[in-house]
Amino acid sequence: MEPKVAELKQKIEDTLCPFGFEVYPFQVAWYNELLPPAFHLLLPGPTLAFLVLSTPAMFDQALKPFLQSCHLRMLTDPVDQCVAYHLGRVRESLPELQIEVIADYEVHPNRRPKILAQTAAHVAGAAYYYQRQDVEADPWGNQHISGVCIHPRFGGWFAIRGVVLLPGIEVPDLPPRKPHDCVPTRAARIALLEGFNFHWRDWTYRDAVTPQERYSEEQKAYFSTPPAQRLALLGLVQPSEKPSSHSPDFPFTTHTPKKPGNPSRARSWLSPRVSPPASPGP
Repeated sequence: MEPKVAELKQKIEDTLCPFGFEVYPFQVAWYNELLPPAFHLLLPGPTLAFLVLSTPAMFDQALKPFLQSCHLRMLTDPVDQCVAYHLGRVRESLPELQIEVIADYEVHPNRRPKILAQTAAHVAGAAYYYQRQDVEADPWGNQHISGVCIHPRFGGWFAIRGVVLLPGIEVPDLPPRKPHDCVPTRAARIALLEGFNFHWRDWTYRDAVTPQERYSEEQKAYFSTPPAQRLALLGLVQPSEKPSSHSPDFPFTTHTPKKPGNPSRARSWLSPRVSPPASPGP
C-alpha cells in the first residue's frame, strides 16, 4: 500500500475503528468499471476512496453512547444519525483535505442511489458480492434474485455504511484487493441467495460462513423492528406521543457484559410485551 494511502487509512481507522467500524481503500475507477455510466462516481478514475462498514460491535461501541449523548434528533433514524455523526468526525480529523461522504442510503432527486454499496464493498475487497451470475446454470428461471455481500469474518452480520471520497488525491498505483470468496461452491451459493431472497426473516443466510461475531439479541430485535417504531422500542418516544425534550431513560443494557447464569446484572431494553415484527435489517 502506498505510504500516502496507509497514512490516510490509519487516520480514518483511528477515528472509526474504536467504534466498531472497518475501513477499506479503493480507486473510483474500480467501482465505475463495473457499472453503467448512470451510476458512475463523477471523479477521475485514480481518485482515492474508502469504504466504511459496521461490525456487530458498532451497536454497543457507537450507537448506545450516541443515544445517550445530546446529538440525537427525533424524526430521523437513530442508526443513520449515529453513522453520519461518526463519518463527520472523519472530516474533522482531516481538516486539510477536501472530503465527500456518501452514506449508503443517500439517493439523487430521481431516487437513483448515490452509491451502490455492495459493489463498492466488493471492489474494495471488504466483502464478496454474490449475485445470480455467480451461480452456474442457476435454478431460478424468471424469478428476480437479489445479490448479497458476505464478509469473510462476519458472514452477513455486518452493514455497509457508506464511502469516503477524497477528490484531488489520486493513487494510480494502488494495488487492487480482491474480496475473499468465502462461499465458493455452487450449492453453497444457491443456499445463500435463496436464504437471502426467500428466508431473510430467519437470519440464517448471515451464517453462510461461521462468523467471529453475530448481532446480539438486542440488535436483532432493533433491526427487526420497522424504522417508524424504533424510537418507541428504544424508549425515546411512545407511539402515540410527540418527542420529548427531556433526556430519556434509555432501557438498554450497558457495556458491562452479563456473567453467565446471572441475567439480572443488566436489564433488557425490550418490554416483555413486545414481540418485534420480522423485517430485514442491516
